[in-house]
Amino acid sequence: MGVNASVLAIDAGNSKTDVALIGADGTVLSTARGGGFQPPAVGVEAAVDVLGAAVGRALELAGGPAGPVAHVSACLANADLPVEEEQLAGALLARGWGATVEVRNDTFAILRAGVDEPRGVAVVCGAGINCVGMVPDGRTARFPAIGRISGDWGGGSGLAEEAMWFAARAEDGRGGPTELVRTLPRHFGLGSMYELIEALHLGRIGFERRHELAPVLFATAAAGDRVAGALVDRLAGEVVAMASVALGRLDLLDEEAPVVLGGSVLAARHPQLDAKITELLAVRAPKAVLRVVTQPPVLGAALLGLDHTGAAAAVHERLRAQYG
Repeated sequence: MGVNASVLAIDAGNSKTDVALIGADGTVLSTARGGGFQPPAVGVEAAVDVLGAAVGRALELAGGPAGPVAHVSACLANADLPVEEEQLAGALLARGWGATVEVRNDTFAILRAGVDEPRGVAVVCGAGINCVGMVPDGRTARFPAIGRISGDWGGGSGLAEEAMWFAARAEDGRGGPTELVRTLPRHFGLGSMYELIEALHLGRIGFERRHELAPVLFATAAAGDRVAGALVDRLAGEVVAMASVALGRLDLLDEEAPVVLGGSVLAARHPQLDAKITELLAVRAPKAVLRVVTQPPVLGAALLGLDHTGAAAAVHERLRAQYG
């Protein structure tokens, strides 16, 4: 290419893609944003086309391609299993963007963005929930994170579904009382759970809007509702269970190691959730050091790329400084 580019970093979620072109000295040469990455919905090639549009803009802003970058570091949503990472790496390599390609699940980008070296564990809770860990010798810990069939519970969508379950039963008499029976429909300007169930079932409220109920759940818990509070505590237990298991797999339980929290639910810093996570982690992994990641995940993808190329510490530091 027309500039000395070392790493093409890609962070692609379900709703958006961020791309950064990184120079050999750690300078951010260009960035671009594109649409969401959803191979299960559109197929691998069409999904990679979406990445390609953002990559093309980044290359153009950097002065146009004169050859592939040294390495493509792509952290992608829906790359939940190693076999999926391998398939996607092949698809990206075929595009000729880089001499080498490494694909990881997008949770690894959040972890790497939040740690000074590739060492620690990250738990991400957004629409779903996932956890990964890594250590400098290359070992990783991960979960399939496909949903209930892989043992997962939590995430914004799951929390909303659980909250609605309790609220529906409270309204029709099958369950005990909870303020959720009022706060959930009120969020959409409705007067009952029956109206909310009907609106969701008939599509008058889009399926994708269910995640809006997660903050309502936390607000209801903060107001003292026992049922909502129990769900918040259960989520804290899931976060700590994933983190402590991953730490154990990487032999990090007996030393200080970062546990990075990310995703919209955890980044919102709900006081009850934060306090319960801290309490439970102190029991299961007392040496763990909690932190909430604030840097963009594309930084993590870029740092993973620099790790791969063997860039010096000063190069990593220069890159990180550009992201504040």
